[in-house]
Amino acid sequence: MARDANQPDISALRIDKTKKHSDRPRSRVWRWLGLVVVIAAVVVGYFLLKERVTPATTVRVASATIISGSDAEADLVAAGFVVAQRKAEVSSKATGRLAYIGYEEGDTVVVGEVIGRLDNADFAALVERAEAAMRQTEVDTLDSGRNYRRSRKLFESGSITDVELEAAETAYQNALATFAGARAALRVAQVDMDNTYIRAPFDGTILTKNAEVGEMVAPFASSSSSKGSVVTMADMNSLEVEADVSESNIHKVSTGQRCEIILDAYSDVRYPGYVKKIVPTADRARATVLTRVAFEQKDSRVLPEMSARVNFFMRPAAEGNDTARSLTIPKDAVAVRDGRTVVFRVDGETVTAVPVRTGNDFGKRTEVLEGLKDGDVVVVAPPGKLESGQKIEVSQ
Repeated sequence: MARDANQPDISALRIDKTKKHSDRPRSRVWRWLGLVVVIAAVVVGYFLLKERVTPATTVRVASATIISGSDAEADLVAAGFVVAQRKAEVSSKATGRLAYIGYEEGDTVVVGEVIGRLDNADFAALVERAEAAMRQTEVDTLDSGRNYRRSRKLFESGSITDVELEAAETAYQNALATFAGARAALRVAQVDMDNTYIRAPFDGTILTKNAEVGEMVAPFASSSSSKGSVVTMADMNSLEVEADVSESNIHKVSTGQRCEIILDAYSDVRYPGYVKKIVPTADRARATVLTRVAFEQKDSRVLPEMSARVNFFMRPAAEGNDTARSLTIPKDAVAVRDGRTVVFRVDGETVTAVPVRTGNDFGKRTEVLEGLKDGDVVVVAPPGKLESGQKIEVSQ
């Protein structure tokens, strides 16, 4: 049929059914699929590389451990040091060169015993001169006394006038005054001589020797080349523990309260004690109150300046529970994150923030009531940016 010249040619719009679907171009589809695969590989590689490249945070760790017996029974634990209440740095009252010292560290002395002596030849010469002057005035006094007695007898017999008697009496009184002055001068010289001897002020033990023979010793160590003291000594019977108790716990401490003292050097030895005194002032900077704890029994192992731990018990000994057990961790392992009390438990090479509930304090450790078990390893003093899942490295 002939096509009308006025109608458009639509033959080009017909679908060619002889062509197959596979003959269509697919290059654009593969291009998008490849782009998706590359992006996925980049993302996965980034996280894998980040895990390997991200530096680990260096931390210190400690274990959660169980304490038992009196450690767990204690209502309060405080740290302190053994301090001698009678302690002195012994020096001379004079200035001079040390000529003799007769004791070493650890030796015991009794009150008044000579520990050392300064070179005192000049003081000895002054004593001799004072003795000679006193003997001279003693002779003059004796002569004046005899003359005065003779003058008095002569005056009674009328042989001399009262003026001559008064002159003899005046000469005798002047001689007595001169003799008294010479005797005082001798005493001063003897005291100066005695000041060159360094004596023990009380019974005690020599702790340190601060000067050697030949060194200059001065009472106030006025120069860098002189020593202020010869020895440091202490009365070992006056040893006590001075412990700092936080203000928030001072209500748990009272005078006479039963205590137990544990020296860090001998942690398996327990010394019974009691609260001797609570110093009536607080340390503003540390918010603590100084408490003095006396030993009921002690031995030669207790030494000044040793670090110690004191267990305070609010109950009598008969009510103690020897089977008490408490799980504890270092105090500085506890942190606050988002208003929660947590510790960072070490899980392999990473950490996990674990909420915990704490109890009593035991010196530098605190009780954990919930959240951990015996043997768990926790981060000590965790950095402020430490988070769960973060990689760590344990410092040696």
